[in-house]
Amino acid sequence: MIIHHNIDCFKASKTAITIGTFDGVHLGHLKVIGQLNSIARAIGGESVLFSFYPHPRITLSDGKIDLRLITTLDEKAQRLEQAGIDHLVVYPFTREFASLTYVRFIEQILIGRLGLRTLIVGHDHKLGKNREGSFENIVKLSEKLNFDVVQTETFNVGGVDISSSKIREALQQGDVSTANNYLGYAFSLHGVVTQGNQVGRRIGYPTANIEASDPYKLIPAEGVYAITIDIKGKSYPAMLNIGYRPTVERNADNRTIEAHIFNFDADIYQEEVSLSFYKRIREERRFESLEKLKEQLTYDKENVTRILKSL
Repeated sequence: MIIHHNIDCFKASKTAITIGTFDGVHLGHLKVIGQLNSIARAIGGESVLFSFYPHPRITLSDGKIDLRLITTLDEKAQRLEQAGIDHLVVYPFTREFASLTYVRFIEQILIGRLGLRTLIVGHDHKLGKNREGSFENIVKLSEKLNFDVVQTETFNVGGVDISSSKIREALQQGDVSTANNYLGYAFSLHGVVTQGNQVGRRIGYPTANIEASDPYKLIPAEGVYAITIDIKGKSYPAMLNIGYRPTVERNADNRTIEAHIFNFDADIYQEEVSLSFYKRIREERRFESLEKLKEQLTYDKENVTRILKSL
């Protein structure tokens, strides 16, 4: 897959193109991508996924919106490459671009720069200024500009139409199992190990304190999770606490991400790590003493071990 941050030198003809943020690259997205790749092969062309950065909602809100994303740009690119896309266009989403009509966008960019032959659009996707580029309007335009249009159908799991917003909601509620079911893989978070306050080490449960690598990355709800952690290419079982350290710091302002890695005692300060989430086992809560906390952590570890062994 070729990633394009600038389309001035884009080279491809007879392209099949789909457009969207594709946050999470979930099972519904994969269905669209599969259709995109099939059409590209059928017309003897190449598949193009036209995406944006930053997320349109962030740009249009002047950064004031509290939007968090399932995948970072790097995570999304990796999953799109695995899905077999030929070209990923990461187009800068600015207010100037947002003011572009769907006619000019299709004519000047998709056809003029990217060699559009077939456009694949979502069932409710609308393009251009004021979202005037409905499927019906795009079809009318395609007859004038000589390109084909295909509309995709919704994809559902258990009778629920999958969307990035529903996955974000599940994660924000701590429902990792549902989120993973919709994603088709375990939700992940990348970050760097930072200095902690060493309280966990004093009670026999040392933790790696993790700072997310992207400020827009979604952090699941507070609580304790069964996870695996990848360090230098090797995966380890672990349990993770997201929260405010209620037993230790009564008035903490910021959430913490702390992983206790099973049977691991190496110094990984400043190492880059990747967390894969499997299940939330309980909410975060305050304990009357560190001894009570230690008792709960012992039970949590046994619970997490059972969960990870059953995967």
